[in-house]
Amino acid sequence: MTFDPARVFATLERHGVDYVTIGAFAVIAHGYVRATADIDLVARQDRDNLERLAAAFAELRARRRGVDAHLLDIDPTDPDTLANGASFTLDTDAGPVDYLTDVPGADDYPSLRSRAVETTAAGVTIRVVGLADLIRMKRASGRPQDLRDIANLSPRPDSSP
Repeated sequence: MTFDPARVFATLERHGVDYVTIGAFAVIAHGYVRATADIDLVARQDRDNLERLAAAFAELRARRRGVDAHLLDIDPTDPDTLANGASFTLDTDAGPVDYLTDVPGADDYPSLRSRAVETTAAGVTIRVVGLADLIRMKRASGRPQDLRDIANLSPRPDSSP
């Protein structure tokens, strides 16, 4: 499977999905380039937006990722499934996507969205969680990679005389 983040973001944009990307793509957008192999995102939870998200996931041929995930009767291209409040790790034809609904340290979606920033990559607009929100979420997660991201994103004291 080829990882094509531009295709994922373009599909979300084309379907009019109200989302914010978090995780490594947000780290990159805020100035620290590091490798990543997936896209992490949160989305507005109203019915219309979940229908648009489900349509985008259908276009990307999203399916649950994990051992025996295909045996579960869970369809991430169904808006009712997305509305049940669960987070999903997905494989798509454009690479892995983690759709998250409960992120440690995150404010509610309207608050995150109001502080999000927009950037453009490969001609596609990408909505990215704000820096303070990103750092707060990474601090709450506390994984070693998240702590390294915080160190690399945090302003350093000026060392000039």
